[in-house]
This record gives sequence, structure tokens and C-alpha cells, in this order.
Amino acid sequence: MRTRCMVPLLALLALLALTRPAAASVDLGLGADWIQGGHSDLNLTLGVDSYLVRFFSIGGRAGVAFFEHSDGVVVPVDLKLGLHIQRVYFEGLVGPWMQFGDGDLFHFHVAFGFGLESRSLAGGLEVGRVEDATMVGLRLAIKL
Repeated sequence: MRTRCMVPLLALLALLALTRPAAASVDLGLGADWIQGGHSDLNLTLGVDSYLVRFFSIGGRAGVAFFEHSDGVVVPVDLKLGLHIQRVYFEGLVGPWMQFGDGDLFHFHVAFGFGLESRSLAGGLEVGRVEDATMVGLRLAIKL
């Protein structure tokens, strides 16, 4: 009977051993994307991340993007889920990109990113889709 009660307790202790402090990190990001159809954009974002457990983080980013052949402004908003293994990161992103000044307001964005990170800097590649177009981009983030 005692061992039966100890299993959930040991599982809870093991989970707590993996957790990290819930301090959030903030970063200022700069990115450039090539979008299928000959378009490109330059974006500036502000991101926030917090670790759920030792290697996994959750966060978000929002900012402004300027497209090459458009007078409109795009506001990208993404939810991020990250996996951090030593100095390498992998992240999944999903969210709406809101376009002001042109016809369509909402564009659905989904992407996968990976790269290298240090305590103050992160940089990598992001591959994804925005609406019906494939996009490939470079990202640089300065951790504040």
C-alpha cells in the first residue's frame, strides 16, 4: 500500500527536478524573409520566452514587417514553443499576421526555426508558410 502512494509522489518530484525558474527573457529581433512569388520582407520584433521545464520554453513575439512591393504595414504575432539543447534551439511558431493598408487583413503564419544561441545573442534560419506561400528567412535576436 505504501509503495502505491509513493509512485505519484516520486513522479511529481522527478518533474519538479526538471523545472527551471519561471523568469522570462525578452529579446529584440531582426529578420529578413524571402517569400514565394518573388517577395521579401524585413521585420523587427519583440519576443518574450519563459521556460516550462528544463529544455522547453513557451513564448510569443510581435512586431512590424515591411514588404518590398507594398505600401501596407504587417503586424506579425506568433506563439512560440521552443526546445533548447545546449546552444542549439528549435522552435515552432504559429499565429496571425495582420496586414494594414492592403486588401486582406489576416494571414495565417506557421513556421519552424532553428539556430544557435548564447546568453545575449541568438541567430538562425526560419522556414514556413504565410497564407499560401512558402517563406525562408534569417533571424537575429539580441536578448535584453
